[in-house]
Amino acid sequence: MTPFVRACGLSELEEDTPKRVELDGTPVSVVKTEGEVFAIHDICSHANVSLSEGEVEDCQIECWLHGSAFDLRTGKPSGLPATRPVPVYPVKIEGDDVLVSLTQES
Repeated sequence: MTPFVRACGLSELEEDTPKRVELDGTPVSVVKTEGEVFAIHDICSHANVSLSEGEVEDCQIECWLHGSAFDLRTGKPSGLPATRPVPVYPVKIEGDDVLVSLTQES
């Protein structure tokens, strides 16, 4: 199992505003929404663009380029044009530290 690494501080996260971080060369979008913190691969499975530049609503992050939205809990797309999920990663909170493991949950 991949160990948890610090992604950012909890105090750095704004509600429904994705924060892009790079962990061991992997782009990750960290999102605080609906009282939870999620980590999802930051690259859309349909187009090579950063999901952290999109909007968050109803526990989904939307790709700004073509409008596909991905569930922050599962990585599954909710509509076209994306048809493939993106990886989501386990998150732990320790104090003000948001820790992410690059082990995929889905």
